Amino acid sequence: MTVCDIAICMGQVDRLSVTMPPEIGTAVREAAARQGTSVSTWLTSAAARRLRNDLLGAALDRWEAEEGPFSDEELDAAAAALGRTGKRGAA
Repeated sequence: MTVCDIAICMGQVDRLSVTMPPEIGTAVREAAARQGTSVSTWLTSAAARRLRNDLLGAALDRWEAEEGPFSDEELDAAAAALGRTGKRGAA
């Protein structure tokens, strides 16, 4: 049996045991319930997003190392395209 969720398709699984503070565990369970999904699926999706973001950050760092820093205009245009204000690294 293959389980597919978003862009994650698994023919096999890797079982992990995680520990976290109780308040985060509660928040994760509540978030999964709000989305109508299992905690495992919610955590898998969250981990996949984090990995994609880390890979994107590394790619941007490599680009800047080769091509130089992004200009303020480029950062502002990217923020506008994403519907955000502020520059990369700003919260």
